[in-house]
Amino acid sequence: MKINHVVKTLVLSDFFINAGFSIFAPVFAIFVTKQIEGGTLAVVGFAAAIFQIFKSGLQIPIAKYLDKNHGEYDDFYSMVLGTFLIALVPFLYLFATKASHIYMIQALYGIGASFAIPPWYAIFTRHVDKMQENVEWSLDSIAIGIGAAASAAMGGLLAEKFGFQFVFLLGGMFAVFGAVQQIKIFRDLRGKVSRGTVRPLPDGAK
Repeated sequence: MKINHVVKTLVLSDFFINAGFSIFAPVFAIFVTKQIEGGTLAVVGFAAAIFQIFKSGLQIPIAKYLDKNHGEYDDFYSMVLGTFLIALVPFLYLFATKASHIYMIQALYGIGASFAIPPWYAIFTRHVDKMQENVEWSLDSIAIGIGAAASAAMGGLLAEKFGFQFVFLLGGMFAVFGAVQQIKIFRDLRGKVSRGTVRPLPDGAK
């Protein structure tokens, strides 16, 4: 089974980004309650809500704007910008000392996700190989699952042995590596795509 370059690259990117965030996910609530001034479980809940509010509230406006120019280069720039904003999040946790810092970081996380998610789906869908749609979407789901499971299992142990800062630093490095992978698909993209067209483009085609 041959999988085209765009799909393989986006799946690899997803693997590392989700692995990076899963490394510190098991200990995030403990970090907030133990290391953050005024940190409580309520703060953890509000932080999660802030992320979802920004992510959900901005996705449709951004997606509509991207659809006005029905090509892939604006999608690419939005995806890469958003992914690098997401990758900053673990590093910013290193400097957080107050609940308000956590809220601002979560807001940035939501903004980054709103820029990254719609174009990621658009590009992946256009380049998925015909008659392999189920397999290739499943590959992404599996990559996310494996990355999250392995990192989550390891994250608690690493935090216990080396501390919170180590897992945030490691998680950020994984996320940055995943973001960098997305840059590799630039030459595979198309300037214009007919509306309603969902067709794979052979590797190297213009």
